[in-house]
Amino acid sequence: MRLAHCVRALSVLGALALTALTVAPAVAQTDYPNKPIKVVVGFGAGGGTDILARLVGAKLSQLLGQQVVIENRPGAAARLAAEYVAHQPADGYTLLASPIGAMSIAAAIYPDLKYDPTKTFVPLALVGQFPLIVAVSPSNPANNVKDLVAYAKQHPDKANYPSTSPAFVIPMEELKLASGMPAVMIPYKSSNEMILSVMSGQTMVTIVDPPPTVPQVKAGKLKALAVTGNERLPELPDVPSMAEAGFPSVDVHLWSGMFAPTGTPPAIVAKLEKSLHDAIHDPDVTARLKGMAINPSNDTPEQFKQLIESDIVKFRNVVQTAHLKFED
Repeated sequence: MRLAHCVRALSVLGALALTALTVAPAVAQTDYPNKPIKVVVGFGAGGGTDILARLVGAKLSQLLGQQVVIENRPGAAARLAAEYVAHQPADGYTLLASPIGAMSIAAAIYPDLKYDPTKTFVPLALVGQFPLIVAVSPSNPANNVKDLVAYAKQHPDKANYPSTSPAFVIPMEELKLASGMPAVMIPYKSSNEMILSVMSGQTMVTIVDPPPTVPQVKAGKLKALAVTGNERLPELPDVPSMAEAGFPSVDVHLWSGMFAPTGTPPAIVAKLEKSLHDAIHDPDVTARLKGMAINPSNDTPEQFKQLIESDIVKFRNVVQTAHLKFED
């Protein structure tokens, strides 16, 4: 009898232990978040992705009641940051703030990419979309894109441009193809550094994202020559579009979004999706995004995923048509 009692007791204890193991993750999910959340950015501080991550992260911290810490891990045009986050625990405490360059564009141009944008990651929220700005130093004699092309042809030794990723290389190479303008790419770690290189005269021209650029243009520290695409920016109404400037083929629009590693529990994903949506559409955040020429997105996470996949196809076609080559 004693043996039977022991067996029954052990069975009960085993069942209780199994129940505890299955209940614990559910409790952890409903308790999320109970510690700081890290958002990894693949560029140096001060760049466009970093600015957006800090803006949205600050509001996300308020909504979730936990500190959101931005961690800069620059390298390989933000691909190193994506690789890092892909190997972190899928528990909602390590997220990725990534631009199109490390996702759709990287998937389009690197056949051996170590992650898949929509399989390795869960697209949580599209923060916003934006055109790029063609800018030079105020001391540059060019007052429009055709002037710039002529100046570069007359001074090929000065014809260069900064870039942090293929996202900025592609529109510049499109301009070179359309105009015959010479220009050599110089690598940098953030779009802020790209802008500083133009302001200091280290590079001739940049095609760069709006967040770090618009304030410098308004302050007179940069001269904006054009905006990629067919429409002008409300924030820079006097700056013509590339179509108006005579180069309609230079029509690259970028985006920035938030991601979690695949395998993150559905309850945590749902909470992050809602909180990020609320953060992006907070009136103050929305106003600041628009002030940087970013259009806050209303896309659902599923629509964001579809955008990523359609962009991969689009940029593969651009790279093939322009015969562009990128080193991994």
